[in-house]
Amino acid sequence: MAKKPHTTITHPHYACSIGSAYTVSAIPGAVPVINCGPGCVDQQYFTMSFCNGFQGSVGAGGGDIPGTNSGENEIVFGGAKKLDGVIKSALKIMKGDLFVVLSGCSPQLVGDDVASVIKPYREKGYPIVHAEVPGFKGNNLWGHEEVVIAVIDQFVGEYKGRRRKKLINLWMGAPYFNTFWRGDTIEIKRILEGAGFEVNVLFGSESAGVSEWKDIPKAAFNLVLSPWLGLRTAKHLEKKYGQPYLHIPVLPIGEEATTAFIRQVVEFAGIDNTKAEKFIEKEAKRYYYFFDHFADFFAEYWFGFPSQFAIVGDAAYNIAITKFLSDQIGLIPVGQIISDNTPVKYREDVAALYTELSEGVNGNVEFIEDGYLIEKKLSEYDFGTGTPLILGSSWEQDVADELGAILVEVGTIATEEVVLNRTYLGYNGALSLLEKIYSKAVGG
Repeated sequence: MAKKPHTTITHPHYACSIGSAYTVSAIPGAVPVINCGPGCVDQQYFTMSFCNGFQGSVGAGGGDIPGTNSGENEIVFGGAKKLDGVIKSALKIMKGDLFVVLSGCSPQLVGDDVASVIKPYREKGYPIVHAEVPGFKGNNLWGHEEVVIAVIDQFVGEYKGRRRKKLINLWMGAPYFNTFWRGDTIEIKRILEGAGFEVNVLFGSESAGVSEWKDIPKAAFNLVLSPWLGLRTAKHLEKKYGQPYLHIPVLPIGEEATTAFIRQVVEFAGIDNTKAEKFIEKEAKRYYYFFDHFADFFAEYWFGFPSQFAIVGDAAYNIAITKFLSDQIGLIPVGQIISDNTPVKYREDVAALYTELSEGVNGNVEFIEDGYLIEKKLSEYDFGTGTPLILGSSWEQDVADELGAILVEVGTIATEEVVLNRTYLGYNGALSLLEKIYSKAVGG
């Protein structure tokens, strides 16, 4: 008898595609309207927000998202009528500049024609769009780009005007899924503006809301700051508006990487680099002031600190942190586990990023989704005789305890962290990352 394939996973490090409701929630002024079974979005909230840095929610998020709570009646007879009633109520009760209807598994399985339901509202001038994000098609990262492209096509629309030479659309990570997305956005926008650019960040506290989405076609180019997430969006925008894109696969952490990042963007944009170089000089001076003080501490106590580390997390944070710790701090990577179910077509390119992390140092990267298999793999790594350092999620706490390792939570889920606007990116974020790791080290 043939062995049955492995069809379930333990302790997933991502959410269902309906978690893309929080892509909508992250747009100031936008309201998600959920068309799926009861409890689906609530579960995603606990995975992506509450149990992921206790990020909280405002506006149309958390328990304030309107939805159909589709049940047996809708499965048998269809849910179009119920959805119409929910949309009507949402438009009446919820204050929003954009409404995004998200269809989950049940309406997709029974074939509800959601486009026809929202058509009369669009004809009346209501800002409402629709995205199909059933969980059987992908996870929340897939759903994130489905939502982004739906908003671009159905809300932003066509554009034939001029572009602004210094305006950039920034695509980096998925809101809420990335535990530190708010702080990351603030730091990267600060850096790009310091170099002389205007930036559409599109999500979070630094976004102007839906008006900024309307400005997407006016940007000179799209910046994809991620190993793979955002590439589908950038390619779509290239085809739709003729906009070029710059793909920088490794998030910048630390002075060397951030300075190189700035210069690469400036060169691609073809703008004068005077402002950027002055900004770099100022930031580097401040960075090394603090880094030199850290080095004094590190040189005194290094013999009691971890010298080897492993990391579990999404592709973006995984390679960025691995490269920073290997190249700038001199730690030895024993294994890198990418847990976000990176699409197969991108995996070869992502794996190639781990070659030559530092002089003579290569990575040992694997793509594993199952939390049980991740724990098993971590227990097999050879960390030598020193204290192991594991950068991962709360799911890795048990194996960290077994290994006597220091665990620093850097991704979904994170139940031992309260995250407001912290970042581990750029000039400022690198210092915060060092603080976090070595506070854990000295605290035992």
